[in-house]
Amino acid sequence: MEILLLIFGVLAIILLVKMIKIVPQQEAWVLENLGKFDRVLEPGLTIIIPIVQNIAYKHTLKEQAIDVHAQTAISQDNVTLSIDGVLYVKIVDPVAASYGVSNPYYAISQLAQTTMRSEIGKLKLDKTFEERETLNHAIVTSINLAAVNWGIQCMRYEIKDIQPPKSILQAMELQVAAERQKRAKILESEGHRQAQINISEGEKAQVVLTSEAAYTDQINRAKGEAEAILFVAEATAKSIEVVASSIKKDGGSEAVSLKVAQQYVESFAHLAKESNTVILPANLSSPSGFITEAMTIYDKLKKGKNTN
Repeated sequence: MEILLLIFGVLAIILLVKMIKIVPQQEAWVLENLGKFDRVLEPGLTIIIPIVQNIAYKHTLKEQAIDVHAQTAISQDNVTLSIDGVLYVKIVDPVAASYGVSNPYYAISQLAQTTMRSEIGKLKLDKTFEERETLNHAIVTSINLAAVNWGIQCMRYEIKDIQPPKSILQAMELQVAAERQKRAKILESEGHRQAQINISEGEKAQVVLTSEAAYTDQINRAKGEAEAILFVAEATAKSIEVVASSIKKDGGSEAVSLKVAQQYVESFAHLAKESNTVILPANLSSPSGFITEAMTIYDKLKKGKNTN
C-alpha cells in the first residue's frame, strides 16, 4: 500500500511538472492541442494539459546574428568576387515562423546569399566598393519582400569583405597609384601656374607703383618749381616797389645816382678779372665821366617812364 502511494505521489509530481510551464522573457512558445495549433504562450507562468496539449515550437524574439559564409558572385562587368557578410534577423510572428518554413534561420540565410548574388550582378566592380551602403539596403529590402510569410524579418545586412581575384586586385592597385601620380602632377602644375601668376601680378603692381611714384614726384617737383618762381617774382616785385618808393623820398635820386656809379665801376673791375682782353672807353682817366654817363642813362630812363 505504501508503495502504491509512493508511486501515485511520484506520478502526481511528474504530472504537475508537465502541467506547469514557465515561459522566459523574450520567448514565444507555440502550443498545440492534439496536434493542432492552439495558441502562443506569453512570457510567465502557464498551465497546460499533458498528453492533450504539447509545446511544439520555442522561438526567441531577440535579434539574432547569422554569419553568411563567403561565396562567389559575378559583377555586371564579368568579374568574379568573393563576398561574405553578417545578417541580423528577428522573429516577429512565431506562428508563421513555426508553420511557414521548416527552419527560418537557414531559409533566410540562403535567401540572403542568392539575393546578394543577384544584387552584385547589377553593379560593376568599381560600384560594388563605392556603394556598399546602397547594396546592403537593397539586399535587406529584397529579403524582407521574399520572407514576408516566414514570420521573420531582416533588420540589416552588412557586407564584411569583398575580395576580387588577385589579377584584378593588382590592376586596381596600379590604377590607384596612377591616379594618385596624376593628381600629384596636376597639383604641382597648378601650384607652378599659380606661382607664375603671383610673380607676374607682383611685377605688374611694382611697375604701377613705380610709375605712380614717378608721376607724383614730377608733379611735386613741378609744383615746387612753380612756387619757387612765383616766390622769386613776388620778391622781385616787392623789391622794385620798395626801390621805387625809396626814390620818391627826399634824397632818393642822389642815392640812386651813387648806387649806379658804384655798380658801374664794379662791373669794369669784374670785367678785367674775367678776361685778358678788355675794351675800355676813351675817358677811362676820368671816373667822373663814368658817373656822368651812368647818370645820363638813368635820367633818360626816368624821363621816358614819366612821359609814358
